[in-house]
Amino acid sequence: MSAQKNTPPSNPIDACVRENLEAFFRDLDGQEPHSMHDMLVKLVEKPLFEIVMREAGGNQSKAAQWLGMNRNTLRRKLTDHNL
Repeated sequence: MSAQKNTPPSNPIDACVRENLEAFFRDLDGQEPHSMHDMLVKLVEKPLFEIVMREAGGNQSKAAQWLGMNRNTLRRKLTDHNL
């Protein structure tokens, strides 16, 4: 058995997020972060919506279905992100 059996499997997105969060904390240089959840959600949502909308050919109903959210919620979030 592998010595890493308790380590969750990594994937490219997971690795990217982890690497960037590590850098974020290094860059804080001892200062405490605040509102990280909101910051991270906003940073991830915009490219997610850009790419999903592109792949869905601009079809908001299809994109909302793919994202598992209500179309009105998607429309509000697209507006929030100026997309």
